[in-house]
Amino acid sequence: MSSPSPAIIQQNVSAALAEDVGSGDITAALIPDGAIATGQVITREDGILCGRPWVEAVFEAVDPAIVLDWRRDDGDAIAAGERLFSFRGPARGLLTAERSALNFLQLLSGTATVCRRYADRVEGTGVRLLDTRKTIPGLRIAQKYAVACGGCHNHRIGLYDAFLIKENHINACGGIAGAVAAARDLAPGKPVEVEVESLDELDQALAAGCDRVMLDNFSLEDMREAVGRTRGRVELEASGNITDTTLKPVADTGVDFISIGALTKDCKALDLSMRLD
Repeated sequence: MSSPSPAIIQQNVSAALAEDVGSGDITAALIPDGAIATGQVITREDGILCGRPWVEAVFEAVDPAIVLDWRRDDGDAIAAGERLFSFRGPARGLLTAERSALNFLQLLSGTATVCRRYADRVEGTGVRLLDTRKTIPGLRIAQKYAVACGGCHNHRIGLYDAFLIKENHINACGGIAGAVAAARDLAPGKPVEVEVESLDELDQALAAGCDRVMLDNFSLEDMREAVGRTRGRVELEASGNITDTTLKPVADTGVDFISIGALTKDCKALDLSMRLD
């Protein structure tokens, strides 16, 4: 995913500043008006940098006179103790913007760092790791951008850009064949994926002519069987309770994709610090 549109970034930033600054930063108002400060943001741990466009938008929104000088870009590996960027500008604005800017940078860098760790585990297998819709509300596009910066890939963005037909959809539509046929009629150009829970349902999905099949909580043996049955006919995606320890064995079955909710829902913010000189 390329950098999100300025409109999306601005929407995120406006919401963040509204909840943090509210009617005004009363603590920053203690600082003499016109005072100028310089400083830097450093990382206290290794990771992957992500979130630069949001940081820039926060400082710009608070005070356009603030100038940032970046040493690293999104997607770069960073090491503990490293300076990520320096800054100069009105001290009031710098301190008002600090928390919101760091929140974006810490969260998105944490997401990218987790994704790089997972991607490194399956390097050379040919499998592509996918995110899910298990994202922080309001920050889906930002987190999916971070996923890409970390070396993984994006699944559908939301409920509108691709079909993912699950158990409840199948039951409500009267079966896999009916659900897939309805999807083709409703939006002929949209990808159609069906989640299956058994090899029998896999065969039904193949007969229905879907584009991709999600193997939900399949055993490794059944995944290998599914790969053998479908090779070259349909894309296969493994999903369900996939962890650091099970990731490589799943990738070795030959599936095309592995979707992992932990890429975005369980991430730990990277430890960063902003220091005035």
